Amino acid sequence: MTINAQYNVAAPDSLAARLAGRQRRKMFDRFLSASGIEPADTLLDVGATSDRSYEHSNYVEAWYPHKDRITAVGIDDASFLEQLYPGLTYRRADGRALPFPDLAFDYAHSSAVIEHVGSRADQAGLLRELWRVCRKGLFVTTPNRWFPVEFHSTIPLIHWLPAPAFRAALRAAGLDMLADEANLNLMCRRDLRQAAARAGITGARVEGVRLGGWTSNLVLIALKGR
Repeated sequence: MTINAQYNVAAPDSLAARLAGRQRRKMFDRFLSASGIEPADTLLDVGATSDRSYEHSNYVEAWYPHKDRITAVGIDDASFLEQLYPGLTYRRADGRALPFPDLAFDYAHSSAVIEHVGSRADQAGLLRELWRVCRKGLFVTTPNRWFPVEFHSTIPLIHWLPAPAFRAALRAAGLDMLADEANLNLMCRRDLRQAAARAGITGARVEGVRLGGWTSNLVLIALKGR
């Protein structure tokens, strides 16, 4: 199976990809309503991808209407976003070491990235950086480990195994890249809350987005001064 730049094996026309797009629309709408972001606010989106196989790739850049307020960051070369969305700024950088001063943006956003940055310490480091550079708040999403289907491999239930067994199963399926913790480290609500606390984030809450009666995705929301 071929793993794309979004660490995913789902074909663009597959049911899994269509469902993922629907869930991302829900999370985008949740971001708009929960943050209270206004047209004049600046928005940092960490996790821009070079992948263009899904309609919902780089969905914040595609769907947020005020392109000149967006700075997109990613480890891939996603510079095409500046041509695709005039006014947008792209910077190639690692979210764990952002090249911006403190409080550089009103809001920091990151979707389906934190599970790909490595260890629990690395995940807390990403949150710490997002919290450092935002003035008003952050919004971070990640797949819920306890959803029955593992989104990246599209294999059901194997991610409920202890980590060593889960990684062994991925390697057996020929998904060595996903078997490496540096590329995939799934989180549950407790993991996300602990990472936020470790990052020094105050007033954080973790919400869920549901699919078929199950919480498919987790959403970390933290607003400053509220």
